[in-house]
Amino acid sequence: MKNESVVQKIWALCHILRGDGISYHQYVSELTYLLFLKIAEENEIEQLLPINYRWQDLVNHPKEGLLGFYQEMLTHLGASAESEVIRSIYAFPTTVFSHSENLHAVVEGIAKIAWHDVSGDRFGEIYEGLIEKSSQDVRSGAGQYFTPRALVNSMIRVSRPGLGDRIQDPAVGSGGFLISADRFIRSNCSEQSYRENPPKYQGVEIEKNTRRICLMNTFLNALDAEIIHGDALTDDGRGLGAASLVLANPPFGSKAGSRRALRADFPYRNTNKQLAFLQHIYLTLNDGGRAAVVLPDNVLFEDGAGRSVRQDLMARCSLHTILRLPKGIFPGAGVKTNVLFFRKQAGVATDGVWFYDLRTNMPAFGKTNALTDAHFEEFEHLYGADTGGATQRQEQGESGRWRRLSRDAIAERGDNLNWLWLRDESSDQEDEMQDPNEILIAIIGHLRSALGEIDALSSEVEAEDLQLKHVS
Repeated sequence: MKNESVVQKIWALCHILRGDGISYHQYVSELTYLLFLKIAEENEIEQLLPINYRWQDLVNHPKEGLLGFYQEMLTHLGASAESEVIRSIYAFPTTVFSHSENLHAVVEGIAKIAWHDVSGDRFGEIYEGLIEKSSQDVRSGAGQYFTPRALVNSMIRVSRPGLGDRIQDPAVGSGGFLISADRFIRSNCSEQSYRENPPKYQGVEIEKNTRRICLMNTFLNALDAEIIHGDALTDDGRGLGAASLVLANPPFGSKAGSRRALRADFPYRNTNKQLAFLQHIYLTLNDGGRAAVVLPDNVLFEDGAGRSVRQDLMARCSLHTILRLPKGIFPGAGVKTNVLFFRKQAGVATDGVWFYDLRTNMPAFGKTNALTDAHFEEFEHLYGADTGGATQRQEQGESGRWRRLSRDAIAERGDNLNWLWLRDESSDQEDEMQDPNEILIAIIGHLRSALGEIDALSSEVEAEDLQLKHVS
């Protein structure tokens, strides 16, 4: 049975609750409590849960009084479980069920699913599928965008996480990057060597419920993980140690309006979240550390703070590869993206950047045209075996997807990394700059950048005024 079929079966159970006036979002959140118990049983790690408060205890309880027992179970797991992670997962739990009959029907429905046929990251993929179903049904969007699995897999294959690595995601979401990295490591080493030198995982998540999902996910997959509830762009991010590998897809948008100050150690303070996350990532890498980060096009070409951040990145690190991603891989977000690969090593700056264009003359991807591992095969072959991009590489020329710009050539372009050389031959598409929507997006991007710089400057002036008043 495929994961999609499991998601559909679980989603069908929501009809039971509609009569109680329970929203889709509430239903999905409630399901995570139940699914965690069931998948802990399937993963054979439920011995870490308190006796008498496990999945079979819920299944075997008589329908009469089931809701009361379930409420007691949630409270016990949140207050008395031996594991700190379990207590965090079930901290201050509430249930949306009003009747034992409805709860019994949902528990029975989950128990009937053929879970042994579900492959891969069970909890994470099912949760993402439920969020997507919720978004479709309420027609308002779930507010969450998940990185396509094929892209995650490709980023990990070329980054090659290994034993002893400290792997971080400063915008961890449900933990997809961490889970996939751990699966890659386990598949390339013995169980004994993993136990002797396990990787360490860290993540930061600002949304409380999503952090809870990430805790569930990392626990069910037996990761040694610390998931901080907070904002990595503020002093919360100082709780992270130096990373040997960062894998991330930071959220799109602006930090304007937040009352919490950006970290003081950022060289270029700006309300653009992507620029702030990029600074956080290259500052947190240890010597020899590497990163693979999904960022929108505007990070490659914005002037002002954007240009300064790119210059700083290329001075501190070897930015060796940029993968230009296809359109449509983040449904509803309407953002064109890239993956930046860089390594931080003392005394080594960027001497040139290799570009792989996986967007030009490619179809737009979406539900009817899924992105797969096969789409990244050529890129991974050209990238080579060295995680820092030091493998001998050969240009494909003006008609190819794989080319290089020297650092001097980048400087001549005003440090603009949004390099386009292929002509889009798609018959159903016009040149990008002739599309009014694209022009509007570009204008908005420039305006947002300018407003962000004004906002950052205003904050600095206010801080200086307060300091002068304090001195006087």
